[in-house]
Amino acid sequence: MSTDLSDQAQDRPELQRAIEELADAGFVGIQLRVNDERGEWVGGAGSSELGGSTGPLTDGHFRIGSSTKSFVATSVLLLVAEGRIGLDTPAADHLPEFGLDRRITVRMLLQHTSGIFNHTGELYEDGTIVLGVPWQGKEWVENRFRTYLPEELVRLSLSRPARFAPGTGWSYANTNYVLARLVIEQVTGRSFAEELRRLILGPLGMTGTLAPGASPEVPAPHNHGYYRYQDAGEERTVDVTRQNPSWVGAGGDMISTTRDLHTYFSALMGGRLLPPELLTEMRTPEATAGYGLGVFAQETEGGTVFHHNGATMGSAALMYGTPDGSRTLTAGLTWVDDADLSIAPAFLTAQQRFVDEVLCGKLGR
Repeated sequence: MSTDLSDQAQDRPELQRAIEELADAGFVGIQLRVNDERGEWVGGAGSSELGGSTGPLTDGHFRIGSSTKSFVATSVLLLVAEGRIGLDTPAADHLPEFGLDRRITVRMLLQHTSGIFNHTGELYEDGTIVLGVPWQGKEWVENRFRTYLPEELVRLSLSRPARFAPGTGWSYANTNYVLARLVIEQVTGRSFAEELRRLILGPLGMTGTLAPGASPEVPAPHNHGYYRYQDAGEERTVDVTRQNPSWVGAGGDMISTTRDLHTYFSALMGGRLLPPELLTEMRTPEATAGYGLGVFAQETEGGTVFHHNGATMGSAALMYGTPDGSRTLTAGLTWVDDADLSIAPAFLTAQQRFVDEVLCGKLGR
């Protein structure tokens, strides 16, 4: 079943058709918001709950996964603007308790060039997998309400060999952002949630976004996400909408809405949050993966697009914008997750389709 809570689907049926095709591809619920020269379009497809007859939300809350990193990076850069953090200061100056390599700077944390082992595990070039905290299968399901302290995640990472010398490579690691958030808290003497409200949420009037810490709750209204796993030879599917996100920490624990993600990313890209020189720093990518400081730069037929998407158990966010912030695409998706990441191909296809069709102007051709 699909639905749209406004009449706008009639104005842009191609957008409604695109998200309905996603629902047919296996997503439980999809919320999409597009802001461009034609105005704002909001729609939904699928259903709020697996097997349910209730239509999806169009502005509900959802877990945004690694889109969290953009908020952390922007918070750090706003503290740089206040003169409280130096981008090229050793992170160890702020967090002496960990014995970090003094070559690791705050910038390297934000750009994933520190070389620190990822506490959620690493896949090496030769195919070797080294596990970190559990985040798959029955073990994760049975421990999904466990609380991990940020210090615990950092110490796990530091107990493993570094991937490379600081500044000599690129490797995506959630731990970099756990450390970046700890820097924010050490410098300000306040929780990240408080600084997030002071620096971003309050000034932009964002009321649907939060950093939940160890709380398993998602504010209402929300679609539901699920996890499928094997238990004693039987396949089980459980609702994992409620889960303690401290296992990923600042690497991906925040909750938001498509409206708030649009508000944030359009302001960020439009130069209404950061001073010009720091926005330039943020959007200057390293050569390996096109990663700046908390954002990816992606070259498309329509020009450069910036984004930071994210996924966590049963839920994901898309957050794209043009360099001037005049066009944005934000989305929340829920599905039945599993250890094999079976939905991943459809998720990647969805990302590319939206970039092509919405941000490159191909929709309807």
